[in-house]
Amino acid sequence: MIVDYQNDFNPGGALAVPEGDRIAAHINSLAADPRFDVVVATRDWHPPGHGSFTEQGGVWPVHCLQDSDGAELAPGLDRAGIDVVVDKGQDPGTDGYSGFDGTNLAELLRERGIDSLTVVGLATDYCVKHTAIEAAGEGFGVRVERAGVRGVDVEAGDSERAIEEMRAAGVEIS
Repeated sequence: MIVDYQNDFNPGGALAVPEGDRIAAHINSLAADPRFDVVVATRDWHPPGHGSFTEQGGVWPVHCLQDSDGAELAPGLDRAGIDVVVDKGQDPGTDGYSGFDGTNLAELLRERGIDSLTVVGLATDYCVKHTAIEAAGEGFGVRVERAGVRGVDVEAGDSERAIEEMRAAGVEIS
C-alpha cells in the first residue's frame, strides 16, 4: 500500500514532506516485486473548503484539491505497478488521514483475498500512521517499511512517536 505519494507532499508542493521524493525508488521496487498480489495507492482528494485547511480552522494549508495537479500521484512514482487508486479525505468534516476512513478499502482488500499489508508513503506521522493502525484494527497483518516512509515532523520527534504508536498497535516496523 502506497499512502499519499502525491505532488503536494513532494518538494515544491503545498505541504511538502522533507525528503519525500527520496523514497520513490524504494516504493517503485516494492510495487514491482512479485511477492505482492495487489498494489494500492491512496490519494488525499479534498474538496474545496475541506475542514483540515487553515482557512476553515484546520491545521494545514490548502493541499490535494480534487482534480488539481497537487492531488495527482507524484511523477517519480511508476504507475505501471499500481493496481488500484483509492481516494480518501473527501468528507470535509473529517481529517481523512486513514486510507480506510470513508472508503471501501477494507472491502476491496478482502475481496481480493489480501490479509496482510506492507505500507509505505507519506507522511509517517499522519496518513501512514493512521492507515497502518486502522489496517491492524481491521484485522490485517501490517508492516511499515521505514525506508519507504518520511514524516512531516511538525514537532521534532513526531515521526519517531508515530513509529512507536504503530508498534504499540501491533504494526511490524522494518
